[in-house]
Amino acid sequence: MKKTVILFLSISFLFSCAASKAVRTDKVSIKKEVNKLMINWHKAASEANFDGYFDLMDSSSVYVGTAAEEVWTKKEFASFSKPYFDKGKAWSFTTLERNIYVNKPGNFVWFDELINTWMGTCRGSGVLEKKGKSWVLKQYVLSVVIPNEDIQAVILAKKKNDAIFLEKY
Repeated sequence: MKKTVILFLSISFLFSCAASKAVRTDKVSIKKEVNKLMINWHKAASEANFDGYFDLMDSSSVYVGTAAEEVWTKKEFASFSKPYFDKGKAWSFTTLERNIYVNKPGNFVWFDELINTWMGTCRGSGVLEKKGKSWVLKQYVLSVVIPNEDIQAVILAKKKNDAIFLEKY
């Protein structure tokens, strides 16, 4: 009886290790897939490839820009962006660092990235969902990175515009 229990526990342990490794491997492949998608998304903007850029966004996605009023649906953001893409010059974001996180079932991903832009160093963050065999961007948030020692100057610089914006509330 004792040998049977030990054998059962050993087999259970091996199966649990194999399952754990499969989950880790799957998360690694998901992260690679999402990383490639984000590289292609930023590349599409830098090449002014309108369809390549907006096809990676879900129909219900939201793009949050750097200004307080910039919370756009995909349709609104596409309308705003179209003239830039049509001129052949959208924007170029180069990724410096990206962290990708995967939920347990492997169908949602969230990430943060440090990017070099025409505005200097920025941070992007977002959420992707797996729909069928494809990942779609559900939300992207772009933030300007401000060093702590410069925050007072930035607060002062935006004080007037903040006061005007806050009148809505």
